[in-house]
Amino acid sequence: MSMIQKKDPFEALMPLREAMNRLFEESFFWPGRLEFFTGRTFPVDVIETEDKQQYTIKANLPGFKPEDIQITAEGDTLTIRVAKKGEEKEEKPTYVRHERFEGEMIRSFTLSGRFDAEKIAATYEHGVLSLTVPKAEAVKPKQIPVTVKEAVGAR
Repeated sequence: MSMIQKKDPFEALMPLREAMNRLFEESFFWPGRLEFFTGRTFPVDVIETEDKQQYTIKANLPGFKPEDIQITAEGDTLTIRVAKKGEEKEEKPTYVRHERFEGEMIRSFTLSGRFDAEKIAATYEHGVLSLTVPKAEAVKPKQIPVTVKEAVGAR
């Protein structure tokens, strides 16, 4: 029986591998970094109340004015569109770093079940848009009677 322990030749590289994995995950696949692939977007929470009567949607939109926000409801889809124009200046500035958003962002949500578009309420406070989306009253099930036809020639 041998008392020599085999050593993994890649053991010294594990911290480097972990650092590279972390770099790629945070750079490309972290949800806040999805704009790299899909364009700019804003984070949203969609919550269904415990009684299943309404949805609450919260969207982080810091720096936008209420007039920059447009909400539309069509069918079972709710769309939030925000647009911000850049500052108009005679000369274009030479940016050393430019991170503040200018342009348009759109998020659409298909909600399960119908909702009452006439009763949607929207509030905007401290950069957070809150929507209350009540579900439409359920249509009561209708009992459909089955009639039996007598088969031709059967007696």
